[in-house]
Amino acid sequence: MWFLAVLCVSCLLMGTQAQSSASFRRANAGNGRCQYSFTVDSPTEASCPSPGSSPEMEALKSRLGLLEALVARLAGGKAVSESSQGSGSQSGLQDAYNQLMGENAQLQREKQRLDRQVQDLQQRMEVLRQEAERLRSRPCVQQPPPRVPQNDNSFRPGSDPAWHFSNPEYQELTAVVTEVSAPNLEGPTDISGCGDLVWVEDPEVHRKADSIAGKYGVWMQDPEAKEPYGPEMVWRIDAVGSEVRQLFGYENMDQLSRGFPTKVLLLPESVESTGATMYKGSLYYQRRLSRTLIRYDLLSESIAARRDLPHAGFHGQFPYSWGGYTDIDLSVDENGLWAIYSTNKAKGAIVISQLDPHNLEVKGTWETKIRKTSVANAFMICGKLYTVASYTSPNTTVNYMYDTATSQGKTISVPFKNRYRYNSMVDYNPGQRKLYAWDNYYIVSYKVRLGKQE
Repeated sequence: MWFLAVLCVSCLLMGTQAQSSASFRRANAGNGRCQYSFTVDSPTEASCPSPGSSPEMEALKSRLGLLEALVARLAGGKAVSESSQGSGSQSGLQDAYNQLMGENAQLQREKQRLDRQVQDLQQRMEVLRQEAERLRSRPCVQQPPPRVPQNDNSFRPGSDPAWHFSNPEYQELTAVVTEVSAPNLEGPTDISGCGDLVWVEDPEVHRKADSIAGKYGVWMQDPEAKEPYGPEMVWRIDAVGSEVRQLFGYENMDQLSRGFPTKVLLLPESVESTGATMYKGSLYYQRRLSRTLIRYDLLSESIAARRDLPHAGFHGQFPYSWGGYTDIDLSVDENGLWAIYSTNKAKGAIVISQLDPHNLEVKGTWETKIRKTSVANAFMICGKLYTVASYTSPNTTVNYMYDTATSQGKTISVPFKNRYRYNSMVDYNPGQRKLYAWDNYYIVSYKVRLGKQE
């Protein structure tokens, strides 16, 4: 027994000094005896588990196994999810790519179709150009337009959609381009007094406007000028814009051609379109967006009179065929101041009123049988109204005359040229015996001859 005790103590001491190399363990053998075991570290095994701890270790191993299985499942699900998301993303990109390729193919087909249309149009243009060259090379037989009897009730232009008036005597004159040969190179003989318009010479160009504001406008000279301005003074209004208020003055025609005004007046109220005129030291014009007529005195540089023109259409109700809100056109001739306009009562036919130049009262009114919207421009000479058929045709005619002395109207055919093909203003100056016009940026004038109509 003493030997065993000494052996146990020695082993214990050795175990405490070298735990890393050997260990001594005592355990109950279960039969009333002690069981001693001596353990030495194996070069291949780090430890040798005791039988008493085996169930706990097995349970721990089982739990670790379950935990590893759970982690594996979670990691596997995430990978699957990421894999499915990646495949879904790739599928969406593939669909978008396929759609873009389809649209691109459709655009290519559309481009090819448009290219074919362009080629067809180019071929048409070439055919039309050749046809135009052929027509230009052929001689043109010029014939005067047929005359329409004034009181012929058989005249019914039913084919014209614009004919809708119940009055059988109403004449609808359209802006037909007709070239009429001149009687001779010099034109008909002029008379010194009043007469019918029988000849309009080719236009003389005085100036071209500098900007888009001068595409259309009105220019004039006072046939009965008063101080401080003489009859050589030239006045001009550029009528493009919503607030037209500037009146430019030039000392003479040469100064107008050079383009440097010597006087600029700011009108107190804005001007409507190209219907203004100059007479006896005053500017007469229509106030914008109204049927009000204004007399602006040049000496005092202020409004001297204003008056509404009874029942007159304004701002696009009854303009000339070129438009431009030309509902009221003021004109001057040997007999005084006139207004050319229309009313609802007249159903669009031109109405002429003679005005008092001092207070703008209406002194007399005449109603014609030609629609205002069917003609390009109109003017007065010797108490007679004349209308121009077209504002764009290079060779058109003065196609209608109405005499206020006899209250009779008739169709005529006096050649008239729109050299620049956009004539927005035609007025007569009795002092110069010329027509003043504004043709697509160009300020032009026409000499006229008066005589007796055949």
